[in-house]
Amino acid sequence: MGNLSRLLKESWTLVEEQQDKVAGYFYARIFLSNPHLRALFPVHMDVQRARLLGAIVTAIQTLDDPERFEDYLRALGRDHRKFHVQPEHYDVVRDALLEALRTFAGEQWGVEYEQAWSDAYNVIAKKMMAGADADTNPPFWHAEVLSHERRSRDIAVFTLRPLQHPLEYRAGQYVSVEAPRYQPRLWRTYSMANAPRPDGTLDFHVRALGAGWVSSVLVRRVKPGDLLRIAAPMGSMTLDRKSTRDIVCVAGGTGLAPIRALIEELTRYNRTRWVHVFFGAKDREDLYDLDELNRLAARHPWLSVVPACSDDKSFTGEHGNINDVVARFGPWENHDFFVSGSAVMVKHTLRTLAEMQVPAVRIKYDAFGDI
Repeated sequence: MGNLSRLLKESWTLVEEQQDKVAGYFYARIFLSNPHLRALFPVHMDVQRARLLGAIVTAIQTLDDPERFEDYLRALGRDHRKFHVQPEHYDVVRDALLEALRTFAGEQWGVEYEQAWSDAYNVIAKKMMAGADADTNPPFWHAEVLSHERRSRDIAVFTLRPLQHPLEYRAGQYVSVEAPRYQPRLWRTYSMANAPRPDGTLDFHVRALGAGWVSSVLVRRVKPGDLLRIAAPMGSMTLDRKSTRDIVCVAGGTGLAPIRALIEELTRYNRTRWVHVFFGAKDREDLYDLDELNRLAARHPWLSVVPACSDDKSFTGEHGNINDVVARFGPWENHDFFVSGSAVMVKHTLRTLAEMQVPAVRIKYDAFGDI
């Protein structure tokens, strides 16, 4: 894959600074050639604009990591069933992608680049379709909102119950969520905040991000009795029960959700591994679940919790960015790590852990953004 990867990354630099224009042209070609496909996309395309193109480019640029590439794409194919994607749609997207790249790369675009993107895309499509074909679950689940609680000015915690058969997942994974009553065809990813339960209910922690179309709805408008849709679970930030190493969990804001799920799973069987949770936020109000974390720590001697605020001088706990707080409590090179939060927080934490010589193979994270 070495030469193919080089050609893909080299050719992407020809259009990288024009990504918005490439995305606009890409969607225009899809909708002009196949107007009926417009109904598969949200009304507000300014939100969606770069998402599909960005996902394709990200997938193509992971070709040099075959194992991650395989698992990621099969999961992506399963996830895309919620969009009612059919096999013929992959050809439409490939043709629009190649035409957009060719148009904006200009004279420097050559046969080698064209073939590299075509070959890579075909591999992606094949693996995604295989993942979709192998999935026996429904494309998505309808789920009723059982409870909804505002925990801070822009954070809500709510519980869903799937109405079809239970959604099977592992603690630490995430799903796409749609609120069809308020924002149809807009999906955003959120982690479950609990380990699987016998009653199938799912907890979510969501922060309203600015004018976020979906997050604002989930925090400020959704109420008990509403129906949401949830898609197939994804993500690899899960526990390895064979590991005997102690654990460090680093959570920023509502990135606590999958960490809570991992802790809940550990409460069911762990007796030998120490678990250290570092929970960071800007101020005390954003440490929205700290009381419950402290109650868990009081019940389980192997669990410790270290909260920190970066901007709240009145806070009586640790101060600073959570990655710096983790560094002060080290060394950690013999621990398993789970990191969850914003893309910026995850990026800074990964850099800190690398400086502390924590092996990358022992660090698990799912970042919903550019790391």
